[in-house]
Amino acid sequence: MSTLDTKGSEAAFLKGLIQERGHRVILLDTNTGGEASLLADISAKEVAKAAGGNIEEIRKMKDTGKAYGIMIEGAIKRVKSLLEKGELDGIISFGGASNTSVATAIMKSLPFGIAKVMLSSTAAMPAYAGGYFGTKDIAILHSVVDIVGFNPLVKDVLKRGAGAICGMVETGEGPKSLLRRKREKDLIALTEFKFSEECCFHVRKLLGERGFEVIPFHAQGTGDRAMEELIGEGLFQGIMDIVPAGVGEELLGGNRAAGPKRLERAGEIGIPQLITPSGFDMLSCGPLERGDRGDPLWI
Repeated sequence: MSTLDTKGSEAAFLKGLIQERGHRVILLDTNTGGEASLLADISAKEVAKAAGGNIEEIRKMKDTGKAYGIMIEGAIKRVKSLLEKGELDGIISFGGASNTSVATAIMKSLPFGIAKVMLSSTAAMPAYAGGYFGTKDIAILHSVVDIVGFNPLVKDVLKRGAGAICGMVETGEGPKSLLRRKREKDLIALTEFKFSEECCFHVRKLLGERGFEVIPFHAQGTGDRAMEELIGEGLFQGIMDIVPAGVGEELLGGNRAAGPKRLERAGEIGIPQLITPSGFDMLSCGPLERGDRGDPLWI
C-alpha cells in the first residue's frame, strides 16, 4: 500500500522482495496527486470510488484532510473486502508524515492478528507516534532516512520491512486462529497495573486452575481501549476488571484516560464482568502545561 504517483519505484522494489519470499502481493494505491508510475492491483480511482468519490475531483481539492479522508474510507472498504474473502494476511506501507497517517489509519481498521508493518520517517515524532499506533498491533520501524530513491540506507530499510511482514505472516496465527482457540478454552480478560500485581497474580492462578486462559491488559489507557475493542470482537467469555481506574482518568483528564465507552462493551454483548475499585485513589497527570492550547491542568 503506497502513493504510487511518487513512490512507484520504491513500492515495486518492496513488492519484489516480498514475492521472492513466496507471497502474493496486492498493490493498493492511495495517491491523491496524479497518475501512478506503477500499475496497481487496486488503483486510486477504485479506492476513491469505494468511498463514493471521484479521483479527479479529489485531486482538485484544496482541503487535503478531506481528500485523505475519502481515500482512507475507500481503502478501508477495499482491504476489509480482501479480509472477508480470505485474501489478506498482512499489510505494509512506507513514507513520511502524510503516508504514515493515511496508512496507519487504514491498518487500524483491521483486527488483532493481521500483520501490520509501517516503515516511517516520522515514527519518532512524539506528537504523532501515539496516534499512529492507536490501540492496534501495528509494528512501526523508524526508517531514520526519507524513503526516496535507492541509496543503500533506503534499500536496507525496505529489505528489513519485507523481512518483517513476511516473518509475521509466516509465524502469526491470524484472527481466525485466535477465535478458534477461544472455542477450545474460555478466555478471560484481566486489567492490571503495578499496584495490583499481587492480586492479579492470584486471579490468574485461580482462573488457570479452573481451566480458563487469562489475557492480561495493562490498564494505562490504551490497554483499556484495546481490551474494549477485543471484547466487541467476541474474543472473551468474561472480564476480570481489577483496575477500571481509566474511567476516573477519562472524567478528570488524566494521562491514562480509557475513553468514553469504557465498561460498556461487556454489558452490550452480555458476558459477565467483575469490577473492583482498584486504582481510583490516584490520578496520573502532568506536566502542568498540557493540551493542544497549552492550557494548565487543574486538579
